[in-house]
Amino acid sequence: MSLTHAAERWSQPLRDPDDDSPRLECGVFGIYETPEASGITALGLHALQHRGQEACGIASFDGQRFHTERHMGYVGDAFGGGDLGKRLPGRTAIGHTRYSTAGGSFIRNVQPMFADLEAGGLALAHNGNLTNFLALRAQLVSEGAIFQSTSDSEAILHLIARSRRARFLERFTEALQQIEGGYALVAMTNKKLIGVRDPLGIRPLVLGDLNGKAVFASETCALDMVGATFVRDVEHGEMLVVDEKGLRSFRPFPAQQARPCIFEYVYFARPDSVVNGQSVYDVRKRMGRRLAQETPADVDVVVPVPDSGVPAALGFAQEANLPFEMGIIRNHYVGRTFIQPTQGARELGVRMKLAPNRSVLAGKKVLLVDDSIVRGTNSVRVVRMVREAGAAEVHLRSASPPIKWPDYYGIDMPDRDKLLAANHDVDEIARILNVDSMGYLSVDGLYWAMGAERDPANPKFTDHYFTGDYPTRLLDREIAEGRNEISQRQLSFLVDA
Repeated sequence: MSLTHAAERWSQPLRDPDDDSPRLECGVFGIYETPEASGITALGLHALQHRGQEACGIASFDGQRFHTERHMGYVGDAFGGGDLGKRLPGRTAIGHTRYSTAGGSFIRNVQPMFADLEAGGLALAHNGNLTNFLALRAQLVSEGAIFQSTSDSEAILHLIARSRRARFLERFTEALQQIEGGYALVAMTNKKLIGVRDPLGIRPLVLGDLNGKAVFASETCALDMVGATFVRDVEHGEMLVVDEKGLRSFRPFPAQQARPCIFEYVYFARPDSVVNGQSVYDVRKRMGRRLAQETPADVDVVVPVPDSGVPAALGFAQEANLPFEMGIIRNHYVGRTFIQPTQGARELGVRMKLAPNRSVLAGKKVLLVDDSIVRGTNSVRVVRMVREAGAAEVHLRSASPPIKWPDYYGIDMPDRDKLLAANHDVDEIARILNVDSMGYLSVDGLYWAMGAERDPANPKFTDHYFTGDYPTRLLDREIAEGRNEISQRQLSFLVDA
């Protein structure tokens, strides 16, 4: 089989270096034996755009050849043309939208990645991070492997290629058994579409049905976008294989209790998605209700920090019997090109994205509800903007517990010395952010919103960002700390012009 590289774009949207919002690495999508597979994949990726805005890619198979396009930038810009079916023909396709938590924003790191293996071509799209990537990479390089990217996804391809097992699925399974961390994978061969979720189910993956054909996606909102029916979540530690024999389920890992990422509900998933059987919107409203119970405030109005703070603010307002108002209006039509590197221009950029609604704020005691607070840089700007709009008092509430620990499973969170809550108590944070009062949802309150209780000896969710309780070993981190090195989750040797 041969591979056609239809295009590789090099333009890249700029990112605000002070943007405080946490980011997830990516979203994945795959569809099997369906007409216009690449067009459906593009629609699915459009629904998953919130999971990664820096790059995107699609790979398709037309029965004889693999085709791939990888672009820097947004899905709509890359795959919005009417000729997509000609550029990426075939009835099976997978896609990926990416935010580079690590590894660099270079075209060579954009997925899906492709390898021409002994058993045929393989395209792979990966959501998450491998916590033993550097150790694996060092081993593979010492054995003669040549890496063309700095993405941990490429290590998986090398492991499959080097397996001596007879059958492809055995090789694929052997590779999976050597990787650690949180991930969801979709892969495509000339005969198969494969979806895999890590042993703890940290990263999400769902199975859908479109006219009797299988669809994989990071979230149910992508199924809704393409008109597919939700079938079920891919279970933790499960590998689903779709081919001419139908749908088959494999269990390549020892049985473990699931620990899905609770931050999907706090921030990452779209509110109209259902993740692990729970409506994200409903969970976020319950977070707001519990937040009102735990951290009440004498205020006139509840205002969300748009857009992710809206459901929690609504829950807070309903629980506290307070008016809910859109005191901050978000401009959805500001591209990243407007974000400039100077501090003054960044302040203007914030005002381009968020604008105060003075008729709601002036003279009022305002309670702002945000989904989470990482470094606090966004919060400082928003609070200043609300005060300048005439608010008499500004109070701030976080619908998540204090973020005190970095993530190594696909979320771009800074090290502990840059996490606001890891280095200051609540009163200090209130002074830093210039608010009249500050409050966070408790960890127990977050679990309550999930309909669960936290057992410290056996947590039901991955919640280390709040507790420091990591669900897996962090091999690369352990090796780096043992050598007194600063851990770098990825390496980069060549900077693309």
